[in-house]
Amino acid sequence: MSQQRSFNIMKYQDIFNAMRGLNAAFEHATLEHSLLELVKLRASQINGCGFCVDMHSKDARLEGETEQRLYLLSVWREAPGLYSDRERAALAWTEAVTRLENQHVPDAVYDQARAQFSDEELARLTLAIVAINGWNRFNVAFNVPAGNYKAGSLKTVRAQAS
Repeated sequence: MSQQRSFNIMKYQDIFNAMRGLNAAFEHATLEHSLLELVKLRASQINGCGFCVDMHSKDARLEGETEQRLYLLSVWREAPGLYSDRERAALAWTEAVTRLENQHVPDAVYDQARAQFSDEELARLTLAIVAINGWNRFNVAFNVPAGNYKAGSLKTVRAQAS
């Protein structure tokens, strides 16, 4: 088991605001909020970020996401009827950008994403993936524990910080 590490990003407002700035560029875009939650949750699963898996699964549920889709997210390819073509393209893009296997994103994944997203949407989706990967790395590096996040509390934090 890893050691307990005391860390609260909120204590460092410049760092917190820098990370929030990444989020601001896609939070009010044309991308569906439900799609962004799936993307954040899938990247967090890949990165092993328990805190973010806890957070985004709870927030997705709060906003109406089904249990079945959340349970099957890590194996979304095996549930073709459960996710739309747009969601499947976003999930494939998320996995490729998060992993960057062989230091590139396969052309087939890019083509799939381009068929579903405009240039602007794909840029904002990519930024969302970059941002959640950043949050994952903070939480994993500092062993931020999972399980205590209260659904919807991120919205309160955002409102207070604005």
